[in-house]
Amino acid sequence: MEVMNFRSLIIFSAFLRVVLIVYGEWQDTHMEVRYTDVDYLVFSDAAAALVVVGKSPYKRSTYRYSPLIAFILTPNSFIHRSWGKFLFSASGTWATLIYFIRAILKLRGVPENLTIYSVLVWLFNPFTFTIGTRGNCEPIICAIILWIIICIMRGNLFQGAVWYGLVVHMRLYPIIYALPIVLTLDPNHFQCGKKPTIVDWNSRQHKSNETSNRLWVLFQSIFTRSRILFGLISATMFFFCTGIFFYLYEWEFLHEALLYHLTRTDPRHNFSIYFYHIYLNYEREFAVLEKLISFLPQLIVQIVLVFRFAQDFPFCFFVQTVAFVAFNKVITAQYFVWFFCLLPLILPWSKMKLKWEGISCVLVWIGAQTHWLFWGYMLEFKGNQVFLQLWAASLLFFAANIYVMITIIRRHTYSPVFKRLVTSRTKKTT
Repeated sequence: MEVMNFRSLIIFSAFLRVVLIVYGEWQDTHMEVRYTDVDYLVFSDAAAALVVVGKSPYKRSTYRYSPLIAFILTPNSFIHRSWGKFLFSASGTWATLIYFIRAILKLRGVPENLTIYSVLVWLFNPFTFTIGTRGNCEPIICAIILWIIICIMRGNLFQGAVWYGLVVHMRLYPIIYALPIVLTLDPNHFQCGKKPTIVDWNSRQHKSNETSNRLWVLFQSIFTRSRILFGLISATMFFFCTGIFFYLYEWEFLHEALLYHLTRTDPRHNFSIYFYHIYLNYEREFAVLEKLISFLPQLIVQIVLVFRFAQDFPFCFFVQTVAFVAFNKVITAQYFVWFFCLLPLILPWSKMKLKWEGISCVLVWIGAQTHWLFWGYMLEFKGNQVFLQLWAASLLFFAANIYVMITIIRRHTYSPVFKRLVTSRTKKTT
């Protein structure tokens, strides 16, 4: 594909997003189902009616995000109410597409044509180009996560740690990447004064024996300079942001932006397999054991995936995120963008063919989701009591997610990102 053609696709993609934003304004006015995400209305209210006049964004009910989101949407009040949609869409189009995804694949030596095709999976994915135009902030989070991956690959651990602390402050879910990052910062890859050496894409068939001794290496040298610095810097950034907003908004901020998400039990219908149980028992206080049981499968799956795939950390991030979303107590459509932004990073290492196997995964996932949306529409907009059917659809969607994830894992060529550096200890053992 020629560069000019690729640029034309970028321009067309940007134009498409502008059209969708304009169309969304019309749909909100004339149709029963709104195009604009309800979260965007919450962001806008918190920014325009509260932050602009010096009040707490948490005076707006259901605002449960970092105040940074409200701050960057203050132009909604004096430029246009769709300012945030253009900002989020730009993050999804330019930041994560033109530079970040391409940069990661180029660093790993992926050929240009394969890089472009991988990038197009993000560019023209209907979930990704609608999520920003509907006014959801997830594209910004995705951009930061991809930038952290770039920083680690380039050996710029200070900057990566700063951004990691910031993104965990903005959205808690990236905390699941902490353990694979720690494992990736292996002393055999990162040494003082040396940049890590990246394994080239052409070496993707190379079999590594690092998986078998990763636990031993971790516990043998867990407190290395790179790991300690990354942990201290990211923690400092996280607590710095949290401390500032705690000073400004006190316990209201701490509860709504952080603690709420750790104990969240949402009785409204969503994709999660837990929603029906929560709906039936919402009036009573959940026991500690019940909360633990819901987190336990999620925790076990995360640990297994991390210790199996940590050295191939872009792929590890992807499967972690898919599993985290599938097993979560609350799942909304915006969560899917969390792993869609990582999908282009793993495609060059997949042996899955688009015909039959690839298409079957797409059809299974979309079919299960469409089935759920039908029952969700019947409940929310038609008022039909279809909770059992909706819960069955959630179980089917969960099974679809697991099927797709296992298929992707089976067809993936495991390829550690970094080469092992030769050290004096390595020489002695060899």
